[in-house]
Amino acid sequence: MSDSAIEFLQDWIHENVHVPPPPIRLEREAEILARECEEEAADAGVPIEDIEEEVGDLKDLLVAKLEDAAEDEARHLNGDGQRASIPAAEQKPSVQSRSGAAVRV
Repeated sequence: MSDSAIEFLQDWIHENVHVPPPPIRLEREAEILARECEEEAADAGVPIEDIEEEVGDLKDLLVAKLEDAAEDEARHLNGDGQRASIPAAEQKPSVQSRSGAAVRV
């Protein structure tokens, strides 16, 4: 994957993948996000093929990222269902590339 494709996907996931409200199913939310990502990648001149060449199916990646976000959210809630204090620093997500290298996305 080109550096521009990696950077685009890192930034896009960081800005757009959040825990969906409970009634929304992850698969459906991932489909919507994948379409949005493809459109924005095209607008940015990043071929979706470059992204999927490295990370595989974009929708599958986004389902995994949504599941991760939901798990993180659950870990950060206290017993009353209220958000507990969490560190302000946020990291960009990462995925395992097809070549086995960790790609921060």
